[in-house]
Amino acid sequence: NLNTTAKDNKASSLTFSPKVIPRTSEVILIGRQELLKSGTVVALIKSLSWVVVPYADILHAMIKTIKGSGKASTFMHVRDEAGIPLEETTTLTIIVLPPASKISRNDNTFAPHFITDSLSNLHSSACESTVQIHVIDGQIDEMMCCTAAAIARALPLYHSKSTNKNDASENVATGVNVSFYNEEGQTIANDSLWQTARAVAEGVRLSARLGDMPPAELNPDTYSKECKDVTAALVANGANVTFQEIVGEELKDGGYGGIYGVGMAAQCPPRMVIMTYTPDGGEDNAKEHVVLCGKGVIYDTGGLALKPKIGMCGMKHDMGGSAGVLGGFQASVQLKLPRKITLILAIVENAISQHAVRNDDILTMKSGKTVEINNTDAEGRLILADCVSHASNNVGNVDVILDMATLTGAQLVCTGKKHAGILAKTRKMEERIVNAGLKSGDLCFPMLYFPELLMVEFASKVADMKNSVKDRGNAQSSCAGHFIESHIDENYEGDWVHVDMAGPDSKNERATGYGVALVLGLLEAPGF
Repeated sequence: NLNTTAKDNKASSLTFSPKVIPRTSEVILIGRQELLKSGTVVALIKSLSWVVVPYADILHAMIKTIKGSGKASTFMHVRDEAGIPLEETTTLTIIVLPPASKISRNDNTFAPHFITDSLSNLHSSACESTVQIHVIDGQIDEMMCCTAAAIARALPLYHSKSTNKNDASENVATGVNVSFYNEEGQTIANDSLWQTARAVAEGVRLSARLGDMPPAELNPDTYSKECKDVTAALVANGANVTFQEIVGEELKDGGYGGIYGVGMAAQCPPRMVIMTYTPDGGEDNAKEHVVLCGKGVIYDTGGLALKPKIGMCGMKHDMGGSAGVLGGFQASVQLKLPRKITLILAIVENAISQHAVRNDDILTMKSGKTVEINNTDAEGRLILADCVSHASNNVGNVDVILDMATLTGAQLVCTGKKHAGILAKTRKMEERIVNAGLKSGDLCFPMLYFPELLMVEFASKVADMKNSVKDRGNAQSSCAGHFIESHIDENYEGDWVHVDMAGPDSKNERATGYGVALVLGLLEAPGF
């Protein structure tokens, strides 16, 4: 690792509290037009005694410049302690959300993606000074936590710019505080919602930070340490969390041919990380046992089926599925959700060396099935197949297996850049995960579930199956999910859902932390 600047860079803090930060450099109001024009918002601004209050008609004029939805800004003079206006100013920004009637049934009604996009300059402001955000809505109890996740996406933690070092400004207060209000201007009294807002934001920022780290900084060894650090912090706060990992030759000896085969060419050995949370009262009192499996390819060259120059850039994000379920696991444990949760991460680098798996090689998987490799760049399904096999064979009393991955580029064609594609074993699970996405803002949409039609795409003359489809025009994202499903033990009676989040995992060369809120929605955390 030749990058020596990352540790010196500062990242803005993010807090959620009804207690407003005094004397901030910017005040941001987020809400729908009818509420932002109301006397409630005018009274809210008047409560900021340190600013010179603009008249209501100024606020209305700002809103009038916005057609439907958008944002506008103006400046307000600051008062001194005696109430006298100073030359110093603060910025007032208003973000008008789209009317609920203009938001389709396949989006969260508070438009969290719009909020994130509208806060695109938030990081630069928050690194230099303090920002106070006020969010107001008549249904704020339902929108509070998805909004927290949306704001967190606008404040990435990883930076490595030489001009962003925290040197001369160490004593300057920086960061963002977010407060939530109902239509009457009252702050939210439900403490569990505040806790969820903080937990989901922390999980999103953790997930995005890991996704943004270069592979020289986040390799299988350092990723393992990140997982150990998460475990240690949770245990220190009283949670019953255990950590286990299977590394290198242990994978080979244990029959994990998918994970070992993909990762054996890299400098750092591949590994399977297993973290387990048991809620207060023990496993018998848990509502259900959910296993979260994540694809953790910290860098994907494509292997010997080498990616082209343009196609390889950004492949540090190919571990986004593992980061999403890790952040979701952390947040779930922090919230002490009444479910047993097992986290299984397959962490590898798909590299090239004399030890690399080749096209035409055959791998024996944890399931016992054999796979003929016809594309070393279809590696994610190989490592997840071992994860779900472990979950269905080696983990007891499992009710739900969820796997999450940046699996196929075809997912973007299938369900777009905002919605993950999901493949669910049952209609009940399909509806559950789609509803979790709508509530959380981590949107998803069903793909074709039809294994008896699609698995023929993997037919092999010499093995049980190939790892890549024969016909790329035949629902290949669904095919990839079914490949993973085919390695679940045939005696497993629980449910299964596959989340292909190649599209929503990143935007503008930044990881989004997708998956954290979706996990919390699936596990029915307060506010989701």
